[in-house]
Amino acid sequence: MNTSSLIQKVWNFCDTLRDDGVGYGDYLEQITYLLFLKMAHEYAQPPYKRQTQIPQGFDWTTLRSLAGEPLEAQYLSTLHRLGSQGGMLGAIFFKAQNKIQDPAKLSRLVQMIDEHSWVGMDADTKGDLYEGLLQKNAEDTKSGAGQYFTPRAVIEAIVECVRPEPLKTIADPACGTGGFFLGAYNWLTRPGQTLDRKQKEFLRHKTFAGNEIVASTRRLCLMNLFLHNIGELDGEPSVERADALIADQGRRYDYVLANPPFGKKSSMTITNAEGEEDRDALTYERQDFWQTTSNKQLNFLQHIITMLRTDGKAAVVLPDNVLFEGGAGEKIRRKWLETCDVHTILRLPTGIFYANGVKANVVFFDARPKDGRVHTQGIWFYDLRTNKHFTLKQRPLGIGDLRHFIDCFNPGNRHQRQADERFRYYPYAELIARDKASLDIFWLKDESLEDISQLPSPDVLQQEIIEHLEAALNSFREVAAALPRFGTDPVAAGRR
Repeated sequence: MNTSSLIQKVWNFCDTLRDDGVGYGDYLEQITYLLFLKMAHEYAQPPYKRQTQIPQGFDWTTLRSLAGEPLEAQYLSTLHRLGSQGGMLGAIFFKAQNKIQDPAKLSRLVQMIDEHSWVGMDADTKGDLYEGLLQKNAEDTKSGAGQYFTPRAVIEAIVECVRPEPLKTIADPACGTGGFFLGAYNWLTRPGQTLDRKQKEFLRHKTFAGNEIVASTRRLCLMNLFLHNIGELDGEPSVERADALIADQGRRYDYVLANPPFGKKSSMTITNAEGEEDRDALTYERQDFWQTTSNKQLNFLQHIITMLRTDGKAAVVLPDNVLFEGGAGEKIRRKWLETCDVHTILRLPTGIFYANGVKANVVFFDARPKDGRVHTQGIWFYDLRTNKHFTLKQRPLGIGDLRHFIDCFNPGNRHQRQADERFRYYPYAELIARDKASLDIFWLKDESLEDISQLPSPDVLQQEIIEHLEAALNSFREVAAALPRFGTDPVAAGRR
């Protein structure tokens, strides 16, 4: 069976299960469990004969020999047992559940996977199949999986600009289903790129490190990487199931490529100051952070700066409020511009994310030594938003739409650039003198302002208003938090 036929077969069965109420996300998880078991079985056979750590009686051979209710019972027992194992095995099957309630359809899915040799299949075929399922799951708005999905064209453009090199480490503290890792992997293994044995081993085992706090998303990420020949069946997972913001783990990386979760608030506040024991018991202590804030994106930005080696490079997708927010946002921006070389900002268009009304940017910056000097000389801005209109289905963003930006970025030598209608340079002195050191900069004339029919939809306008109001409220809260606390005694408060 050729690649297209196999992919169509998998899709057809997915549609059959959807009639029973099994969504793409649940189907993805069941495919992940069964594929991993089948591939472990294949690796245990000649010529590989590998120790897979699968306990006897909970392997693929046992599962495929059953049907009906005995199959369902064995499947449940297998999921539970493997979820208690360590390493990659336990990570894949952590809190695994059977979402296929019809034993006959479970049997058909087992048979479909058993019919093919997956280990011998090339990584492109397996990867395309699985990434296609991830894409469909992201498009299913009811599942909410789109929040973990960065547009692939954006990832491809970022990686082509950053140009990660072999034998260097790449991290993502909120890696979702692993889009940035696979984008970097594709770049490092692109046609014409030859890796020696040492480089291949490093790429497979040591290049990538990530965090994903949602267990089911982490599972999909690990399987996605595994199907692309990243990681080992019996090894340790390269993605931790932990909140990256809890602490500085001490590890430093050559590159950080990330799209931290959008949203105004974190469930916890990050603090960089001592003597604040009266704060909420869930408050983190991060002495490496410049400012205390409950804004998730600002916390991720500070964390990413900590993660970088002295000569490390980062490209991070950040919402507009990070560029203009006052209070802690302004203080963090000023320190960011001083201590790092923030050199390029790509203003992304709307309509390219699965969440409505998202306005985001890709910020490229390099770490620099902490020597007290100002390291940002100026920032190049590329406006891909003004008078640009994209949608997820009718007019999706493609890599061709980002080609002009890549050319302007000039990855071969970013210090030799030419200004363009959409590409403009602002020196540090001008940026730092702006109100709140705002980096929310536009210069192109917005044609939609002259044509009311081109105005954004009401839900987008509503979201913009909410974002600006929340940014203002955050600033007020941070000012209030900094004021002395006088208790609840009005007389005592009056005397003070």
